[in-house]
Amino acid sequence: MKTAISKLNCVTQIGLIVCLNAISDARAQSGGSMKLNENAFAFAKQLISTGHVIADGKGAWHEDRPSVDEENEFIRLHGFAEYAKWHLGIDYRYPENTKSRYKFPYGDFNNVHRCGLLAVKARAHQYGYTEIENAAAGLERAMRVKPQIATDFHRFRNSFLFHAWKSAALTLPIRQKCIDQFW
Repeated sequence: MKTAISKLNCVTQIGLIVCLNAISDARAQSGGSMKLNENAFAFAKQLISTGHVIADGKGAWHEDRPSVDEENEFIRLHGFAEYAKWHLGIDYRYPENTKSRYKFPYGDFNNVHRCGLLAVKARAHQYGYTEIENAAAGLERAMRVKPQIATDFHRFRNSFLFHAWKSAALTLPIRQKCIDQFW
């Protein structure tokens, strides 16, 4: 009886060791397959610097995230190369022209969403993708800095001609109050 129990313990321990090795191998394979999409990171920085941002709150991503139909339509019109630019992660276990390959979306195909970056940061932290987590945190910090608006109106407002026009207009007593309220 003791030998039967001893053999059962030995088999159980061997089975446990095999299972733990299989789990660690699976984690090692999946952990190395997810990388930061450098092109998407650069594209997001460019969008943020040009003011294509929506500074919405935490938890709004489930409403702002593109639907499956919107994703499919975007891919149909623009292709997978453009679709990839809207995802901070690439999973190399999947082929190139599949949606499964691209993870961690951060925008709605027009703007970078703060809530999307917060979701990326949280999910990347949860699964241990430090590079993607740090990239999302950096983009979210960049959103806090107001981009310089470069419209024709703002260039005019900061130009010599505008200040000369405003000075001339201020010399007229009737117009001074209107101009002060507007500017």
